[in-house]
Amino acid sequence: MKKVIYTLILPLVVVGGLVFANREIKNETPKKPIAKPLSAAEMKAGRKQWEATLDGMMFKQWEASPAGKKVLAGAAKISKSIRDSTNMEAVVTSLSLPEGSRLGFGVMVRMNDDDYILSFGLENENEFQQLHNLKVNDKIVIRSRGVSYAPKYTYPIVSGDYVERDSKMIYKRAPRKGGC
Repeated sequence: MKKVIYTLILPLVVVGGLVFANREIKNETPKKPIAKPLSAAEMKAGRKQWEATLDGMMFKQWEASPAGKKVLAGAAKISKSIRDSTNMEAVVTSLSLPEGSRLGFGVMVRMNDDDYILSFGLENENEFQQLHNLKVNDKIVIRSRGVSYAPKYTYPIVSGDYVERDSKMIYKRAPRKGGC
């Protein structure tokens, strides 16, 4: 009888010890430190270091060129509307993006006498179905979360978050999953 009791208690002690040891491991602080945001001085030093590379020098040359100045001026014109997330009126000028672009689905629009690339990203299923019904010279209202530029493109790139035509919403970007 004693042997039976010892045989039953021994596995119970072993399992209890494993559970207790596993709990201690989970309570330990993670060894991977959390990265702190860079300070302004560190960001400035990183930018100076990048500007010294070939890519950085080419970008600086593009910024100083007439084409670069035109793109930067166009981006600056709409930056307040983008920052405030206000409606911007636009006219569709082309249903295709410039040749060789890798921005996914998008159209060319004219706002405030300047041309812009209105980019929506990579096409998934039927997400842009109503946008495919746009025609040249359609008047639309846009809201965006950002404007960007690159030396490869001769137009500022506006990220489309919301588009309406004839006071009817035809596109609204879905919120990111798992984001904060």
